[in-house]
Amino acid sequence: MAPGGTLDQVDGLLAARRFAEAARLLLAAADGGETAAVAELAHWRIVGNLIRRDLPEARRRLASATAKGDDRAALLHAGFLACGVGGPDDWPGALAELRGLAKREARAAAQLRLLDAMDLDGEGFPARPIELRRLGDAPYVAAAGNFMTKAECDYLMAAAEPGLQPSVVVDPITSRTIPHPIRRSEGAVFGVYAEDLVVNALNRRIAALSGTRLDQGEPLQLLRYRPGGEYKPHMDALPAEPNQRVLTVLVYLSDDYEGGETRFPHTGLSFRGRAGEALLFRNAGADGRSDPLSLHAGLPVTKGAKYVASRWIRADRFTYPPPKPILDL
Repeated sequence: MAPGGTLDQVDGLLAARRFAEAARLLLAAADGGETAAVAELAHWRIVGNLIRRDLPEARRRLASATAKGDDRAALLHAGFLACGVGGPDDWPGALAELRGLAKREARAAAQLRLLDAMDLDGEGFPARPIELRRLGDAPYVAAAGNFMTKAECDYLMAAAEPGLQPSVVVDPITSRTIPHPIRRSEGAVFGVYAEDLVVNALNRRIAALSGTRLDQGEPLQLLRYRPGGEYKPHMDALPAEPNQRVLTVLVYLSDDYEGGETRFPHTGLSFRGRAGEALLFRNAGADGRSDPLSLHAGLPVTKGAKYVASRWIRADRFTYPPPKPILDL
């Protein structure tokens, strides 16, 4: 947040818990055309905890701040265009915006170098088919070698590193956050702020691999398993879920570790991917019910660190429900 002016006043009101006054001041300043206020209001509309989430408005505000020369807003706006947040996806428009920004913004330039090395069509999808080798039929399991390059794997690991947190769940009785009962790892999610054009292009590659639409995927996750880390036998499909997690894609980002195989105990299939290799498997039958044979585990890592990118793919379009805001604005 830039020092001085309206945003400092907004911060002061927030600190005093005068939320309605802070929101109205920010709204007025943004409507008055103050660049910093326009960009800040976009973030408030994305988060949705103080005022209601409105992603189309957030996208419009980011576009306005971009036109006023706010490079931080421009980088996020390019991501919104690529990902289809708050409106239709526009890969060509996103890429053009990133190219302009890369002339003066290091993060945009780093993304562009990776994107220019990818073999993409005009919509950001792989220009050539991805070869799969079938490993099992019940459940369906297949692998793709060289699915990501070393540079792409390194990019995901570096991008996720600052946000890695121990895997936790919310206790349904106490509502407190507790260690995950069956997963010992650290994770980060490439959500709306983190899905830049590189991550989006990789998600498009995952959609092509799985034969699904881009909007069926949950946000890409990165997991790190250090010695002793594991994911005990579990199902990715959810009970009584109308929009089921029908497929899982795992991409192995590192291979300088020992242990850590992905194992399907009911079938005996065990897989240890090389860095850049992808594993695809089906979690549910045609009726949407969980397939018991899809039970799988990430075996304990005994040495080194295992990094995996994971994406759950739903039967239909996936969106998170909006939070309940404090103010009806």
